[in-house]
Amino acid sequence: MSVAVDRLVEVVRLLREHCLWTAALTHASLVEYLVEESYELVEAIEDGQPDEELRGELADVLLQVVLHSEIARERGAFDLDAVAEALTAKMVRRNRHVFTADGGLQPSFPATVEEIIASWDAAKREERLERAAAAERDDVLPALAAAEGALEGLPRHLPALALADKALGRAERRRALDAGEPAAAGGTTGAIPAGVGEFASEDELGELLLDVVRAARDRGLDPERALRAAVRRLAV
Repeated sequence: MSVAVDRLVEVVRLLREHCLWTAALTHASLVEYLVEESYELVEAIEDGQPDEELRGELADVLLQVVLHSEIARERGAFDLDAVAEALTAKMVRRNRHVFTADGGLQPSFPATVEEIIASWDAAKREERLERAAAAERDDVLPALAAAEGALEGLPRHLPALALADKALGRAERRRALDAGEPAAAGGTTGAIPAGVGEFASEDELGELLLDVVRAARDRGLDPERALRAAVRRLAV
């Protein structure tokens, strides 16, 4: 690691040793801070805040990673180096359109985003099959088969709209894979289903979504819960 990162790890380690508040932190108690810092980073990006602000928000998110890694190191599980190594291995393994198995560069690279998506999805599928073969347990295989659905690998606490968008994207890519077609980088046709208001921009879409939420409130319905339930039905 760089000198700056080494110093950061050292500072966090000293805080864990000599600061009662920091020493009391656990993986569970840090969750609220991780969520808060992540949303502050999103806000900085979406608001186009100056680079100094963006750097600060990235630093706050990095602190969460370092704290979790230090807590894990203290109980003999792993440290920040191991986290970085795991991420590097994953990036090489998942991005085989760029890297060879030993981490070198491929002799050529895909010319389209569709090819990249297909390669990424194929790599993830192979990982799941390898885990199933390694497990060699009857109780594991059904769970992995169920995970092939649109919600596979998606955090269940994602906001409903983000969850729906990602689930639909995975479902579309899976249909394309089953049909032997290239995976689309975005949606499918872009056609607006019957009964859905017209929109041609994100501003117009935002107003439409706001109208739907307003109508749901008027009827005493929970739009977040309703959309989550619809996504779960999609995944069945």
